Amino acid sequence: MNVLVVDIGGTNVKMLASGHDTPRKFPSGPELTPEQMVAGVLAATKDWDYEAVSIGFPGPVLCGQPLTEPVNLGPGWMGFDFEAAFHRPVKVVNDAAMQALGSYQGGRMLFLGLGTGLGSAMIIDGVVEPMEIAHLRYKKGRSFEDYLGTQGLQRLGLKKWRKHVADVVRILSAALEPDYVVLGGGNVKKIQKLPPHTRRGSNEKAFVGGLRLWQENRSHA
Repeated sequence: MNVLVVDIGGTNVKMLASGHDTPRKFPSGPELTPEQMVAGVLAATKDWDYEAVSIGFPGPVLCGQPLTEPVNLGPGWMGFDFEAAFHRPVKVVNDAAMQALGSYQGGRMLFLGLGTGLGSAMIIDGVVEPMEIAHLRYKKGRSFEDYLGTQGLQRLGLKKWRKHVADVVRILSAALEPDYVVLGGGNVKKIQKLPPHTRRGSNEKAFVGGLRLWQENRSHA
């Protein structure tokens, strides 16, 4: 089955389909609606053939539908009929969960996505569990995302931001006891020295995860 994988970020919407090597993208941002996203994807991929679509959504997903409106995008995502819009079967999952699935190599894995916001997911023996750690309180009345997201990086500066990344990995590892941690997202390239038992992911792993959703017929939250 040829699958189109759509990774919706706060900065760009990125796409890759089975049989292709180079992703395509267009800007997203705080005004992007689902209608605009679908129109942009269809226009950018009109020369690609695909039978199904995987969508990584930057927010909680329940039963294949966004559970809330996204913080970093426009309105209208809750209740949107993605299958009708794409005229194909669609699986929608949390974007961190999709990238986590693409990064998974067995056992207990904690995934943290360092991007516009903070994505998080846990995979235990192949079962994917998206988590909403980002908005939990971390320090000084601010959330984990306030420190580890792009705004935190800009506010704190690179040196302090790196220190907080290492601190959060330590805290969450002690609480969740993963076998290993994967740091993904666009800002992971700014990390020089990885914390113990941690490896570097990449945004491209989201495309691997989107394909695995169909190839392995996984259930997802």
